[in-house]
Amino acid sequence: MSVIYLLISISIIVAIGFFIAFIRAVKTGQYDDDYTPSVRMLFDDELVISKVKKSKADKLDLEKSEILLSNKSVKQ
Repeated sequence: MSVIYLLISISIIVAIGFFIAFIRAVKTGQYDDDYTPSVRMLFDDELVISKVKKSKADKLDLEKSEILLSNKSVKQ
């Protein structure tokens, strides 16, 4: 029976800790910005795609320049 009292008291302490953390987060403004996350969701994919396209284009340019250099060295 004493174990139940111990578990209940520990769970109440943990719940109070989470409640204090929640109140602190609300007071510091963690939940003030509701608009930015919805807009960020729309633009994240486009930024990633453009970075991937640029890196692929850079790789292709490097491969082309390597091929041209190797062809020049073979002709000489």
